[in-house]
Amino acid sequence: MIVAATALGAEPEKSVVQISTFSQQPVWDAPWRFDSVRKASGSGFVIRGKRIMTNAHVISWARQVVVHRYQDPQPYLARVVFIAHDCDLALIAVEPESFFDGLEPLELGELPKVRSSVVTYGYPAGGEQISYTRGVVSRIEVQSYVQIGNREFLAVQTDAAINPGNSGGPVIQDDKVVGVAFQNIPGLENAGFFIPPPLIQHFLTDIADGTYDGLPQAGIRLAPLQNPAYRRCLQLPDDGAGVRIDQILPRCPAEKLLEIDDVLLQVGPYAVGSDGTILYQGNRVFVSVAFNEAQEGQSVPVKVWRKGQALTITLPMQVRRDDAAEGNQHVLPRYFVYGGLVFTPLSRDYLRSSGADGGAPGSDELVYELFFRRRETPELWRPEAVVLASVLSHPVNANLEVRGRALVDKINGVRVEKLEDVIRAFESHTGAQDVVEFTAYHHLECLDHAAAQRAGPEILRTYGLAKDRRL
Repeated sequence: MIVAATALGAEPEKSVVQISTFSQQPVWDAPWRFDSVRKASGSGFVIRGKRIMTNAHVISWARQVVVHRYQDPQPYLARVVFIAHDCDLALIAVEPESFFDGLEPLELGELPKVRSSVVTYGYPAGGEQISYTRGVVSRIEVQSYVQIGNREFLAVQTDAAINPGNSGGPVIQDDKVVGVAFQNIPGLENAGFFIPPPLIQHFLTDIADGTYDGLPQAGIRLAPLQNPAYRRCLQLPDDGAGVRIDQILPRCPAEKLLEIDDVLLQVGPYAVGSDGTILYQGNRVFVSVAFNEAQEGQSVPVKVWRKGQALTITLPMQVRRDDAAEGNQHVLPRYFVYGGLVFTPLSRDYLRSSGADGGAPGSDELVYELFFRRRETPELWRPEAVVLASVLSHPVNANLEVRGRALVDKINGVRVEKLEDVIRAFESHTGAQDVVEFTAYHHLECLDHAAAQRAGPEILRTYGLAKDRRL
C-alpha cells in the first residue's frame, strides 16, 4: 500500500500541523464523575486522503480538537476518524477540506538504519513555532507502548529530542516519514522513541475496511533455550536455534495447535534464535515482531520442533481482548449503583485511581486477580472481575464494614463474572435481604432488599448521579 504519491522536496514542515486538545478523563473509582478539562498540545502531519496522522494519546479523551497549519494563526476544528490505542496511532480529519489546500501529503519511507540521521518535526510544549531536531538512530528493538500499557511492539530509539508536544509529529529521512514521535523514558537523557514504518503501514492497512481491529498476538510465552543439557533433553541440536514454548494462553488458536515444550524454530521467513530473537531488516529483535506483521484473521506458518522432529503448522492470528483490563482503559468505565454501593469492573485504571497499585490495604488481592489469576488458576478466572469501588453513604447502608476496594465474589448466591451478573443478582432477587460476599476471607455484607430499592432514587439525587448504571 502506498501512503502518498507526492514527494515533498525540501519543505516537509508545511505539512506538519500543531494540534491542541481539550480533554476530560473519567474518575475510575467514582466512575460517574469526570476530571476537570485539561488543555494539551501535540503534533501531526498530512497523509494521503486529506487526513492527519498523530498519536492516539494526543487526542485520547478529547472533548475538542483544534489544529493549526504551519505559520497560520487560523484555528480549525478537527474530528477523530480512527484511533488505535495499542500502537498509539490515530487519524483526524478537518472540515472544511479547504484546510488541505496547498498541503502535500507526506510519503512513508522504510525502516531507517541504525546510525543513520533523522530529523523530528513538531511543536514541543513551550512554543508556538515548529521545531526541528536532528539526531541519530541509536537502536531498534521491541519496547513497551505506554498508551496501552500491556503491549510491546517494535520501536526506534533516537537521540533527537522528543518532548511533550512533539508527540504525533513525523520523523523525516530523505524527505520521507520513517516514524511518528511518540514517547520517551523519564530519567533517560538524549533518548526518544518513534513508531516505525511497519507499524504505521499495518495500521493503515487495517483501517482500509473502515474498522480498526488491532495487532494480533500469538498467544504464547517463550523461554530461552540456551542450556545444552535441556536442548539434549528435547532432542534438539545445540546449534543456537529455537526457543521453547513455556506457556500457551487459554482461549486462543495456539491452544489447539501448539504444545508446551514445542521449540519454535521459524515464524514466516524468520529463523528464531535460542534467545527468542529474529534477524529483522538487519536488527536482532524479539520474535513477536514477526507475528505482528499479520492482520487479524490471517495465518502465519510456523516451524516447531516436537519430540525429535520438525513440524510446520499454520497458526491463525487473533487480536487478544481477554486481557484488556490489564492495560490502560480508553472507554468510559462501566458501573452500577445499588443501595449506595458502587460496583465497577476491576482494571489497571481503577487500581491507579483507588491507590491500590501503591500497596494500599486490600491491593494485593486486586493486583493478583487482575494480572496473575488468568495465568495461574484459569479455572477461577473471571472475564470481568467486579469490585465494590465505594459506598455512597445513606441510612440504608450505614452498618456496612466494607466501604470500597473489595473484590466481589457472589451476590445473592450468584457468582459475579461480569457487571451484568451484579445487576441480575440484585434485580431478580426475591428474598428479604441482599447478601454480598467478598473474596477476602469470604466476608459478608447485607442490605435490606426493599429498603435498598426504595432508597435508590434518593441516593442518586443526593450525590448528583443521572443514572444508576452505565453499561
